Amino acid sequence: MVTATGSGLIRLYGIGPAGAARLLGDVGDAARFADRDQFASWNGTAPLDASSGEQRRHRLSRAGNRRINRVLHIMAIVQIRHDTEGRAYYRRRLAEGKTPMEALRCLKRRLSNVVHRQMAADAAKASPGGQAGATTNSSAAGPIPTAGTSEQPQPGPATQPTGQVATEIPATAAAPRRGRPRPARNPALTGGRRGSRVKGGPKGPSRSDAKRP
Repeated sequence: MVTATGSGLIRLYGIGPAGAARLLGDVGDAARFADRDQFASWNGTAPLDASSGEQRRHRLSRAGNRRINRVLHIMAIVQIRHDTEGRAYYRRRLAEGKTPMEALRCLKRRLSNVVHRQMAADAAKASPGGQAGATTNSSAAGPIPTAGTSEQPQPGPATQPTGQVATEIPATAAAPRRGRPRPARNPALTGGRRGSRVKGGPKGPSRSDAKRP
């Protein structure tokens, strides 16, 4: 990917093939950032103001793209461990009274500017006749889509043939009961209760009548 694009990121001290590929994949077109300050805010290297009274201090920003922030962090550590311009800048910040972490954050912010400048130069080199970062494969350079020219009518909704009556089964129709039907009860014979005797009917002999001769 890095070789195909012809990017110069690989020539920056502290950026390897993996770091350059990560920058190209996440950043894409450097022209989408208005300036280097916006790029630094996007990757999280722009420190946040934490001053109190007359004491001027800045703290680490936890926002931004952490993958790009890690690439810049590795780049800063590599430059500090070797005799580079980044080490000289880091030592100057220490001489000003900054802590090692504060000096490291300052170096990462400076390297963010270096990376942004290199990516902007690569984009301008790739498209000398147009805007920085535009390519022939971008959506802006593609053809404008047009509507279809077919004049054939579209199929309409399905209709029922004439003369055919649709039969529908009511949803509330109950299914017929299976088995032998029960006979209807006669309230005059049962008196309204199951097993009760008919009022006014003949009574059977009592026990006292059964004992009489």
